[in-house]
Amino acid sequence: MQHGMGAPLPPQEPAGRTGWAQGPHIHAPGAPLQGGHPPVPPPPVPGHHQPYPPPPAPQGPPPGWGGAPAGQATGHITVPPPVTGTGGATIAVLLIGPAGAGKTTVARHWAGRRPVPTAHISLDDVREWVVSGFADPQSGWNENSEAQYRLARRTCGFAARNFLANGISCILDDAVFPDWPVVGLGGWKRHVGPGLLPVVLLPGLDIVLERNAERSGNRRLADEEVAAIHGRMAGWYGSGLPIIDNSTYDVETTARVLDDVLARAISGQPPA
Repeated sequence: MQHGMGAPLPPQEPAGRTGWAQGPHIHAPGAPLQGGHPPVPPPPVPGHHQPYPPPPAPQGPPPGWGGAPAGQATGHITVPPPVTGTGGATIAVLLIGPAGAGKTTVARHWAGRRPVPTAHISLDDVREWVVSGFADPQSGWNENSEAQYRLARRTCGFAARNFLANGISCILDDAVFPDWPVVGLGGWKRHVGPGLLPVVLLPGLDIVLERNAERSGNRRLADEEVAAIHGRMAGWYGSGLPIIDNSTYDVETTARVLDDVLARAISGQPPA
């Protein structure tokens, strides 16, 4: 059982359970599109965060595009610039990361800037629909909080399937641990569907501690718990999932990098 942003830290799964090292691989930004592009750098070593560079600046229009004076024939047909990013694709995204990674802010920004209807489904928001008898994350991990998260996760999955059935994309955010593959990522794929696209948002520890300190109420966790969550999230390195270190990115840049990662995944480009 995983917890969402601002949730209590569940116990680690017993030794011997494997992560997603053999799972589906979605390569991260930087993979070559065609010959001549630089190769993707080797995966970072766990514990050493190497942020991906911001996506390349949009290229200008090809020669002759829109440049001929009115009434003058150019003698050739010009082609509009290629469309980049996810465009109008209907997709379901799972944004994974520790408390303070900026998952909710980035997910909301990405969903709001797409040219097609896209819904942001926040696990924490759904969990907090329960008011009377609410399981406060700061009270620790117990059967009540576990049941509440399980219910919230199923509710989010139902909402996502309903949006997709009506042609609306969606992005969910949750703190999914790599050492809980069946309950975590596997559970989300059962709830939403096998086409779910997971991406990990993992800035440096100093960043998540700083952001967590700015929180208020039950979404703010103790520094020790934030550090423990962040350490377990490092297990995603080597899993095959794309990891975005947004330590030096603002929200707009992180959303653009996320869109580039997703565009590469849905285009079926080979893993790096």
